Amino acid sequence: MVETLQTRDVEFTSLPENIKIIEALVERLKSELDMSEEMEANILISLCEAVTNAIFHGNKQSPGKKVKVRVELRKRILSFYIEDEGFGFNLIKIKNPTLPENIQNPTGRGIYLMNHLADRVEFFEGGRKVVLTFFQ
Repeated sequence: MVETLQTRDVEFTSLPENIKIIEALVERLKSELDMSEEMEANILISLCEAVTNAIFHGNKQSPGKKVKVRVELRKRILSFYIEDEGFGFNLIKIKNPTLPENIQNPTGRGIYLMNHLADRVEFFEGGRKVVLTFFQ
């Protein structure tokens, strides 16, 4: 991965169609940083899940609320900071989507996917801020 990006900030309203902004961001990062297809896929899925959670669960799709995404590259470590304006959530209450009683639920896999695709996932301010980190 080539190191050219240092920091980039993106902010948008909490509308589902704004996920396209994240898809375009990851596509630009792929070409700028010459990342592998696997890393691009892991970032795209993880980041889209985090932003979807911010839009739907954090900001409740309120167009008056913003989602902020910051991208940082430092010494071959790519970090994404996602912040919403919601009230947060209790991470302990998140159900394991792989358990038989949860397997049929139509939602609830986002954090599970992030944890399996990113190298590190951290939650701050009661879940209002998520940091996804990828090592290269």
